[in-house]
Amino acid sequence: MTRQILVTSALPYANGAIHLGHLVEYIQTDIWVRFQKMRGHECWYVCADDTHGTPIMLRAEAEGITPEALIERVHGEHTRDFAGFHVGFDNYYTTHSEETRSCANELYARLRAADLIETRVIEQYYDPLKQMFLPDRYIKGECPKCGTPDQYGDNCENCGAAYTANELKNPYSAVSGAKPELRQSEHYFFKLSDRRCQGFLRRWTQGEGRLQNEAANKLQEWLGDVGENKLTDWDISREAPYFGFEIPDAPGKYFYVWLDAPIGYMGAFKNLCARQGLDFDAYWGPESTAELYHFIGKDILYFHALFWPAELQHAGYRTPTKVFAHGFLTVDGAKMSKSRGTFITAESYLAQGLDPEWLRYYYAAKLSSSMEDIDLNLDDFIARVNADLVGKFVNIASRAAGFIVKRFAGQLCPCDESLPAIEAIRARRGVIADHYEAREFSKAIREIMALTDVANQYVDSVKPWELARQEGRENELQAACTNALNLFRLLAILLKPVLPALAVKVEAFLNVAPLVWDDGDSVLAAGHAINAYRHLLTRVEKKQVDALVEANRDSLIAAPPPAPQRHAEQQEKAAALAVAQAAVAPDAGAHLSIDQFLNVDLRIARIVEATQVEGADKLVRLVLDIGPLGTRQVFAGIKAAYQPADLVGRMTVMVANLAPRKMKFGLSEGMVLAASDADGQTPGIFLLSPDAGAQAGMRVK
Repeated sequence: MTRQILVTSALPYANGAIHLGHLVEYIQTDIWVRFQKMRGHECWYVCADDTHGTPIMLRAEAEGITPEALIERVHGEHTRDFAGFHVGFDNYYTTHSEETRSCANELYARLRAADLIETRVIEQYYDPLKQMFLPDRYIKGECPKCGTPDQYGDNCENCGAAYTANELKNPYSAVSGAKPELRQSEHYFFKLSDRRCQGFLRRWTQGEGRLQNEAANKLQEWLGDVGENKLTDWDISREAPYFGFEIPDAPGKYFYVWLDAPIGYMGAFKNLCARQGLDFDAYWGPESTAELYHFIGKDILYFHALFWPAELQHAGYRTPTKVFAHGFLTVDGAKMSKSRGTFITAESYLAQGLDPEWLRYYYAAKLSSSMEDIDLNLDDFIARVNADLVGKFVNIASRAAGFIVKRFAGQLCPCDESLPAIEAIRARRGVIADHYEAREFSKAIREIMALTDVANQYVDSVKPWELARQEGRENELQAACTNALNLFRLLAILLKPVLPALAVKVEAFLNVAPLVWDDGDSVLAAGHAINAYRHLLTRVEKKQVDALVEANRDSLIAAPPPAPQRHAEQQEKAAALAVAQAAVAPDAGAHLSIDQFLNVDLRIARIVEATQVEGADKLVRLVLDIGPLGTRQVFAGIKAAYQPADLVGRMTVMVANLAPRKMKFGLSEGMVLAASDADGQTPGIFLLSPDAGAQAGMRVK
């Protein structure tokens, strides 16, 4: 039975480059979509740039261009990067479109008619320096639920809680660093606390397997027990100036970006419908029998599993069949880091000449249906791709094709379908299909590689290279190579969702039509002619990966600004330094020049980890978050004055461009600043701390 399926991935924000962390989701989704299409289902995959909000407005302002120009440029960059990794969208669109505006206005009107929209005058933070009301994402402070510092004003990245910006502790403006002022403003709210929404969400989040178990459990925590009303109404409006859609009949009020972002799925599909002649209501209408799946990161589960289905349900649309959440990407066991070169962009990966299908295969070998994080271990990446794809899979074709072309004019003889290796592949095809369907890609890859081992054992047993040296055994040679190439074809079918570009090369080499899943029921007929074999895949070289890391490693010293600006900054710093020098005691040491001072890159750092160092009397191991520069490991001689547990979450100052120092305990990548008495002993060690409002990564100047 042919299924009708609509699939979406979360919309990348039009304010930055696609990186390897993003690609986990898009590669996962693309593999699943390609599998469905290979099965013959009517499956559409849409996505779009998420283009609205204050960050877009501020970045465009900083670049001296319009927001429209910015999002158009970024759309081209994102389209290029996704295409480079063979992500096969049926439509990659933009939320800044008339289709999305129309859908947003319609959904809003229906919710208002259902008495689920209300207006209230609220107190909202206002930046007195920037002279604008601050969106939640531009107010930072301590999470009111778990106390984690430097969290945004709408939800906590640590515990996942949602809240209003007014609930943040010790707030500050992320635009200017100023302490924000509370001012009154009229806002529009979606009444998520309404008993209709509460009752619906209890049923929807816990029924029919719409969410993974861990996601359903998280939603249960947010909803609370029956009788509780833990959900609060959702503020869906923002004040001008704002780049987005103005709310109908509300001049100067704009839809919050998180309202129209998921509506962008509808807008992108509506645009596709117009081009393909599809029926929009057959996929989004309340009577729809089509399947609707959202692939998302676990950090946006709250929006996709609470707000979004409640909006759809009460606006008279269908709700998602399932929401699939995935974990984050780490590289070599740690958070991606610009300083270590592991914050790798899609563009740089391709520019360095690495095959995108190496990464697609490696991700597939790691991905499951859970929300667990996956790790890109670069050494394992090299070893696994070379061993599995080059050493096992491609090797089958390379050991058989040449003999067929040179000895038999490219023609195959009858294939022995009773071969145990062929029977093994056919016996496991159903299991592998089930794994693909369930997004258990790592299990599918393990099955396929086990079958590849069986195929190689067959080739090793018949030894075509030896048969070729013996007169009178031509028929055996042709049969052995024919069987080997049929095994290769059957394995290529199983791998095609993961390796679509390689599959195209295989199809050209084998001289066959595009492979579909049911092709695994047959073998190539006797007399079928293949084309000359050309190298299908190269090995990963460690030097390539090393060059990739180096290309993504940020210099520890920030690039100097243009000359006029640099001169003005130097004059300011020279004046500040003169004041500081005047306060220094005469015996404090020789003066230093302004250039010497400017060479020291001082950064605000947040301590994210602090642990004892085994075998060290004075050292504490710190992991420091320095914002755009990533994280650094530092060994600090402050054990006598501080307990490690008391340091976590604290803000301090570090020297970010100090040459890394190899110690017996590990690599120390900087220095934290502390004041001390003459001999540096307790109680005279005092770690420096910035004033409230300073953010990790800010330069001290």
